[in-house]
Amino acid sequence: MLEKTYDSAAVEPKIAAKWDEADAFRAGANAKPGAETFTIVIPPPNVTGSLHMGHALNNTLQDVLVRFERMRGKDVLWQPGMDHAGIATQMVVERKLMEQQLPGRREMGREAFVEKIWEWKAESGGLIFNQLKRLGASCDWSRERFTMDEGLSAAVLEVFVTLYKEGLIYKDKRLVNWDPKLLTAISDMEVEQIEVKGNLWHLRYPLEEGVTYEHPVAFDEEGNPTEFETRDYLTVATTRPETMLGDTGVAVNPGDERYKAIIGKHVILPIVGRRIPIVADDYADPTAGTGAVKLTPAHDFNDFEVGKRRGLPAINIMNVDATINIRENEDFLEGLDHPAALHGAWDRLEGQDRIAARNIIVEIFEEAGLLDRIEPHKHMVPHGDRGGVPIEPRLTEQWWVDNKTLAQPAIASVREGRTRFVPKNWENTYFQWMENIQPWCISRQLWWGHQIPAWYGPDGQVFVEKSEEEALQAAIQHYLSHEGPMKAYVEDLLENFKPGEILTRDEDVLDTWFSSALWPFSTLGWPEQTPELARYYPTNVLVTGFDIIPFWVVRMMQMGMHFMKDEDGNPVEPFHTVYIHALVRDKNGQKMSKSKGNVIDPLELIDEYGADALRFTLAIMAAQGRDVKLDPARIAGYRNFGTKLWNATRFAEMNGAVSDPHFIPEAAELTINRWILTELARAERDVTEAIEAYRFNDAAGALYRFVWNQVCDWYLELLKPVFSGADEGAKKEAQACSAYILEEIYKLLHPFMPFMTEELWAHTAGEGVERDSLICHAEWPAPSYADDAAADEINWLIDLVSGIRSVRAEMNVPPSAIAPLVVVKANGLTRERLVRHDAAIKRLARVDGISLTQEAPRGAAQIVIGEATACLPLGALIDLGAEKTRLEKAITKTEGEMARINGKLSNEKFVANANPEVVTAERDRLEELTGQMASLRTALSRVAEAT
Repeated sequence: MLEKTYDSAAVEPKIAAKWDEADAFRAGANAKPGAETFTIVIPPPNVTGSLHMGHALNNTLQDVLVRFERMRGKDVLWQPGMDHAGIATQMVVERKLMEQQLPGRREMGREAFVEKIWEWKAESGGLIFNQLKRLGASCDWSRERFTMDEGLSAAVLEVFVTLYKEGLIYKDKRLVNWDPKLLTAISDMEVEQIEVKGNLWHLRYPLEEGVTYEHPVAFDEEGNPTEFETRDYLTVATTRPETMLGDTGVAVNPGDERYKAIIGKHVILPIVGRRIPIVADDYADPTAGTGAVKLTPAHDFNDFEVGKRRGLPAINIMNVDATINIRENEDFLEGLDHPAALHGAWDRLEGQDRIAARNIIVEIFEEAGLLDRIEPHKHMVPHGDRGGVPIEPRLTEQWWVDNKTLAQPAIASVREGRTRFVPKNWENTYFQWMENIQPWCISRQLWWGHQIPAWYGPDGQVFVEKSEEEALQAAIQHYLSHEGPMKAYVEDLLENFKPGEILTRDEDVLDTWFSSALWPFSTLGWPEQTPELARYYPTNVLVTGFDIIPFWVVRMMQMGMHFMKDEDGNPVEPFHTVYIHALVRDKNGQKMSKSKGNVIDPLELIDEYGADALRFTLAIMAAQGRDVKLDPARIAGYRNFGTKLWNATRFAEMNGAVSDPHFIPEAAELTINRWILTELARAERDVTEAIEAYRFNDAAGALYRFVWNQVCDWYLELLKPVFSGADEGAKKEAQACSAYILEEIYKLLHPFMPFMTEELWAHTAGEGVERDSLICHAEWPAPSYADDAAADEINWLIDLVSGIRSVRAEMNVPPSAIAPLVVVKANGLTRERLVRHDAAIKRLARVDGISLTQEAPRGAAQIVIGEATACLPLGALIDLGAEKTRLEKAITKTEGEMARINGKLSNEKFVANANPEVVTAERDRLEELTGQMASLRTALSRVAEAT
């Protein structure tokens, strides 16, 4: 006999061990002969990571698809793996060395430090895989890959060298996001915008000698200037005064009448003394601030673009740690010849941190009378998400990928429908990014990662090859084929065999996203032409979040289509569908964050409610394009759904239901069985079609309704008289049919709730009987049964009983009250049904007699059922006057609350300024009250009809 209650904590580890022992999830497991493939590559979690709610949603949805297709007999591969997470991992290990009071990475050197990271990875890295297994993820764990393993490293080398030789990877000096704490370039994704309370400093830049202009200071009602002031300076506003040391121009709008006369003139940059031009550019907004914008091309992304357009030099005035570097800075000093007074200011600034330098510069401006004013100013400041300090746009030489060229085939693929996004609106995000794509900075100043395969000769000549030996051969060939001093130098080195003195390797490593861009084909063995690559590439669907469309989806499309070709040489997309799931937010719709204290740990939820309850909750709430508002109370509710199925199985078992391999649905004779078999087939179709269309919430919702409403609430309830009756033939059929229905439910529910369904599947085989297979390898139900007449009849019965129950609930009829039922204008079929189901109607609807008439009696609530009207006399059940008073009071109260909320929502200021979560909550409450009001008015109308 099944245990009284389901114990997820005991069952889940047992089932996981059973799957592991059976190697149930290996590629091709349960595949039918000649089966088509179905491949998903897991978005590789960071080796430092632990399971969060985003992972839980993402992997639940993937697992639903994978288990579904595996049960359909396809050759399924769910490829697992982890990302080496360059910055995050390096930080973890550096922190660990500090805690253990061991030498830091600089002291121990690169080789020893990388060895420490590998040690850490072997001991502690990748704990998230065990956490994914707790969630029930059915990956082929035997094929685990790592972005730094030998095979993927070979793929990275192949791609880098190939793209370099094709001219699609190159070195260039451009602006990057620079983290002054971690001392590396970082990607846009690793930058978070944080609002800070700062200042806007208005600084005066003196015009060159002899230059002035008329600046308006008074205006008429129409905004025309009426008074002017002669000025010999321009005022610029900045939130970062420290960058002014690198200014190389001031921009004004070409249409700004105030400054037209001085375009092409110069200002003298305070403190520095540099003569810098006033240029015309549309970037300067005449309506913002003073309309004059200081340009620091080496320290601002917008200024860098303006500087390129206007031919301005870019002068980097900071060291890698964001301290000021001007005394020995050749770019800064070029063309400068200044009095000693300025050198004193330079001494005050040299080596200072950027914030300290900011304060010094403001002091100097104030002392010189050049500080116009200071305004408090809230603004967004980009911070490194790992280092936690403001990033510094920095001009530095890095390695870049020609994204624009690689983007073109990937754009065409989505435009022409070979790859589609679900929901479709995410294609807009994809196109917006791809059609405005910028070069990709792929070098990082770290030690953990794929070291760039580039070696430099004594004269700086670069040689890019897969190995140092190949690079050395290329260098020797290069130098010996060119006459000059380098030829003799290399010949001398070769004579004394000192190849290490010829080449020096680039110290940088590649951006983590570079290796993960190759994920769909590198994990299958490329660049080797492996059987797995031939069979499982391209993959079918990518399941991911919208936030990494630009950083991962785009790059996989670019790299996949560049390197993977069909037999005719045409690019092959890495996947045909990209399913974009929404964010998991807290119950109030707020984004989860540690600072808000609203982070929900999925492992704690699994401990409390079980993995199945969490998975089902996430799936049933995963409506396309709608964020998941996760309330632990919802998980408790769906745990109750699992309990309902468990109890239904136990009830059926107690009544003799047992798996019968000889049961043939088409042979069922009882109307109740033919009804549930028809509804089962309908549910099977609904669930299958919804999963195929990535409508996970619809699939889960269809299962919920069928299991809870139709099977538990009605089918098993209607079977009670059969189970306890004297008709042995009917009883035997009911036992076999109910067991069959439950088995089919376990199969349909398995992708969503794998642990419980595997346990029930094994248990319900019968005493001492083993199933032919695990349920994860059972055949997915194929809907074929249909008996519309039986379905119509039982659904008629359900509608009748439900209608009566609803009226009783609406009218506050006491549960013990029993009244006659009057059915008006019933046709022959309805009369037959009333006779056939007389006992069930009386028992379930709590009526004591059924009569037929042609006219509705007075004082009765009426329920339309098909062509007939069922009437429930209310006068004998309740005090109609008291009920009318109660309903009128409730309506008045509800109207008042609705008016209050409508007043708020119609107030534009409230909607614009209130927290979005508050506005959403008010709208949800209004919707709830609207439903309540409809029910109250219906009830009041029933009372009015009865009086």
